[in-house]
Amino acid sequence: MKKITPKTTELKGAVSSIKDSVSDNKNVEGLPFSKQNYVLMLIGLGLIALGFIIMTQDKEEFGFGFLGITLGPAIAFIGFIFEFYAIFKKK
Repeated sequence: MKKITPKTTELKGAVSSIKDSVSDNKNVEGLPFSKQNYVLMLIGLGLIALGFIIMTQDKEEFGFGFLGITLGPAIAFIGFIFEFYAIFKKK
C-alpha cells in the first residue's frame, strides 16, 4: 500500500493558521462583570427600590415624617453606595 504524506509547506501553513487563531482568542475577553457583581447589583437595586417604597409609606402630610425624610432616603442612599461597590469590585 502506498503511504500518503502531506507536503511540508501544507503542514507549515496549517500550523501557522492555527497559531494565528489561538493568538486571536487570547485578546477576546469575557463579560465585564462576574456573577458575583451582578448579584451585588441586584441587591443594590433592591435596596434602592425598598428605600423608595418606604418613603411612600409615610403617613405624615407630604411625607414629612420619619419614614419619608430619614429612613427611606437613607436606605436608598445605601443602595446607591452598594451599586458603586458592585460595579467597581474586581473579579
